[in-house]
Amino acid sequence: MILQVNDIRYFVEVKGEGVPLVFLHGFTGDTTTWSRITDRLSTRYRCISIDLIGHGRTESPEDPSRYTMDHVSNDLDSILSVLEADQAILFGYSMGGRTSLHFAMRYPQKVKTLILESASPGLKTSEARVERRKKDHALADRIMREGMEAFVDFWEEIPLFATQKRLTDEERAQIRKQRLDQSPLGLSNSLKGMGTGAQDSWWDQLCEISCPVYLLVGELDQKFVHIAEEMKKHNPDFQIMTFSNTGHAIHVEEPRKFGTIIEELLLTT
Repeated sequence: MILQVNDIRYFVEVKGEGVPLVFLHGFTGDTTTWSRITDRLSTRYRCISIDLIGHGRTESPEDPSRYTMDHVSNDLDSILSVLEADQAILFGYSMGGRTSLHFAMRYPQKVKTLILESASPGLKTSEARVERRKKDHALADRIMREGMEAFVDFWEEIPLFATQKRLTDEERAQIRKQRLDQSPLGLSNSLKGMGTGAQDSWWDQLCEISCPVYLLVGELDQKFVHIAEEMKKHNPDFQIMTFSNTGHAIHVEEPRKFGTIIEELLLTT
């Protein structure tokens, strides 16, 4: 369905009934990335998948400032209000995980549980954020200058996704199509407005989170394994769940194991 919130048309997919589960995809993704898990969970839960601004079938406004985490969190709050979901379990992958965490900090009363897959609370220092913003803006300009196919060719080869080369040709083709179908303007502005360099740092506020938080990481994605371990030092109540022989996109690389673990996890929340 299309929901108009705060002057932006958002695409939202709702399956099933029960406790609301909100799914937020990563950069270059959309709601289809969650199809396997939402099909599985919709027999017991109300699965709400959202195309984030600049992605999928949601609008891609021209102003990069409309893509900030604060704006997007406000949009998510409005979407949940329209859907009469007073409190939800938030599930976010990568960029969607950063968005979920930001939303939880801004609207803690709306979040029952946080499940973060390969996500971070941002960069710790202003110097690191400035440096990352330069890289994010350079990549954003490259997308607009060279087009989607050249960008996707580049994106598929970054070390973060090296383990996806083990997927079948069909699976890799599906992921590539999903990326190629994105809006160049939407991705460019997403990098500028809600990239890691633009995001607030929440490291010092992690200790304030009182809802259950699960940090899902792939064993082979050492960068995010270390981030999860560091996050737990800031809040010992956080629980880390490590998937063996898996990289950054756990739900893509190990969908069956992922689904089983999520079902078990939800039974305890």
